[in-house]
This record gives sequence, structure tokens and C-alpha cells, in this order.
Amino acid sequence: MLPLQLLVAIFLFALLFAMIQVGVVTIAFDKLGLSQGSAMLLLLSSLLGSGINLPLFTLDAEAPPDPRWRQRPRWLDPLAAQLDPNKVLIAVNVGGGVIPVAFSLYLLSNHPLPLGTVAIAIALQAAVCYATSRPIAGMGIGMPLLLAPLSAALIALLLLPEMSAPLAYVCGTLGVLLGADLMRLSDVRRLGSPLASIGGAGTFDGVFITGIVAVLLA
Repeated sequence: MLPLQLLVAIFLFALLFAMIQVGVVTIAFDKLGLSQGSAMLLLLSSLLGSGINLPLFTLDAEAPPDPRWRQRPRWLDPLAAQLDPNKVLIAVNVGGGVIPVAFSLYLLSNHPLPLGTVAIAIALQAAVCYATSRPIAGMGIGMPLLLAPLSAALIALLLLPEMSAPLAYVCGTLGVLLGADLMRLSDVRRLGSPLASIGGAGTFDGVFITGIVAVLLA
């Protein structure tokens, strides 16, 4: 059986290829003022960066290591040799954490989005993501795939309909990272996992899909 991370990567590559064929990617990022080449660079960088985790700090584990983590091929995670079974290493995923945050900052600097409205939108999205995400042993934090983009688009349309596309991306991606990752850090101690990646594992697909679908719907 293929490892979960590899299955997710295959699924996302297939989904990205399908969206390119029907022009969905072009439509979505045209709303954000990106050229087709820039949009493709952003998406491919996110996919390739999904395999890179940058270590931040460690937390004391509250559960013994889950046997499923010992069975993972070491080539899937360059940090595997550094993991301590009594600790949880908190890292940030480049594709699902660093790149979406950097692009959100780019949108905020290039679109006249009121910061107060942005803060409210992110808080609402984070609350939705926290309420609907769940810790899953052997995987991390998971949440329904399409709920985040739907809620982000709705929030953006209600709060700022004239600038709904950039607001949907910003509140959608940052809301997932806050609500399904940062606000769930206390839960990862009990998952039996030696590694928890912000924007990785179970939430990478949520961040990736949210960024595209929320902009399309907004």
C-alpha cells in the first residue's frame, strides 16, 4: 500500500493537471492579478515544497510512538533521523505553510484590503477550521476537504464583496493554518507522532485546495 503522503501528492498532482486542462487555475489566479506563468510557479512551488519541513521547536509527548510512524519510508521525511520518541518536533511545511503565508502578505500589500476586515475574516475562518478539524492518530490534524474553501468564499463575499477574491485566499489559507494547526498544537502531544508539521500532513491538502477553490467561488 502506498504511504498516505504519497497518495495525497499523487492526488494533488492529478487534480492540478485536470484544473490546468479546463483552465480553472488561470481563472482563479487571474482574479488575483497573477499571470498564468506566475500562477503555475506558485502552485508547483507549493507542491514541491510540501516535502520540506523546517524544524521550529519541540514539545513533550503525552503518548507512546504510534507504530505506523515507524513504518514510514525514511526518504519521505528528511527529519526522520532527528526525531525523539519522547518529544514532538514542531516544524513548518514550506509548501503548505511558508509559501501561502508569503503569498498572503503579497496580496495584502498589493490590494486595498482593510486590515480590520481581514482580521475578522481570518478569525471567523480559524473558528470554522478549529471546530471541524480533528486529531487523527498516525496522520496529524485532518478536516473536511471542501469545507474550508466554501466557508472562506462565503466569509469574503459577506464582508468585502468588491474584493472577495484576495480576501478569500488570505482568510482561507491563514484560517486553516491558525484553526487546524496552531490552535491544535496541544492535541499533537497525544497522537503518538514524533513530528507535527504546520501546513503539512493532514492540512496541506486543505490549504492547497482552499487557495484555489475559495478564489473561484468568491
